[in-house]
Amino acid sequence: MSIVTLNNRGVRSVTTFGSANAGSMVFIKKLTASSSGTLSFVNGASSVVLDNTYKEYLFTFNSIHPGADSQHIGFQGSTDTGSNYGVTTTSTLFRGYHAENDSDSGVAYRADYDVDQGTGFIPLADGISTGADNDQTVSGYIHLFNPSSTTFVKHYISRFNECHQVNYSIDGHVAGYFNTTSAIDAIQFKMSSGNIDAGDICLYGIL
Repeated sequence: MSIVTLNNRGVRSVTTFGSANAGSMVFIKKLTASSSGTLSFVNGASSVVLDNTYKEYLFTFNSIHPGADSQHIGFQGSTDTGSNYGVTTTSTLFRGYHAENDSDSGVAYRADYDVDQGTGFIPLADGISTGADNDQTVSGYIHLFNPSSTTFVKHYISRFNECHQVNYSIDGHVAGYFNTTSAIDAIQFKMSSGNIDAGDICLYGIL
């Protein structure tokens, strides 16, 4: 996918167009869950690229469904190609919400989902239900910036929409950073408990 941006003032005076230096989104890898305990993207394994080839990486997660009630999906990074996932992290989460029956709505900062120099998995969504509510899933994306840097921390931003356990639409926003100057060379996703029952996660590099 290429993106070219032109404004009206510039276009008005143009007589010819040369080649444009457009950004590109390059597909790298798709992982599909099937009662999976974890989904992992490890640089150099199974055709995964997560190094200095790209300054920005995009993960998209599509119709992620848990194998147990009221679980949230989270992620963590590794600096040793997946041997350990537990990089010190600080992040924050806020969300807008609206009930299906129009009984409740609002915007809330979720202090209980903050990560304060923690090493656990970073929550991206909360309380997806299963059982009789098999239509309830979460979809969204994470941008990870310059993970191969050995100078700076590694920032990430995420947005997701969740069909919540009590029939809410939740628009959630997560942002933070891996507080390390070591290169991040693997990312793993898993539920807070139980398996990822279904859904897929795709990895792209951004030129």
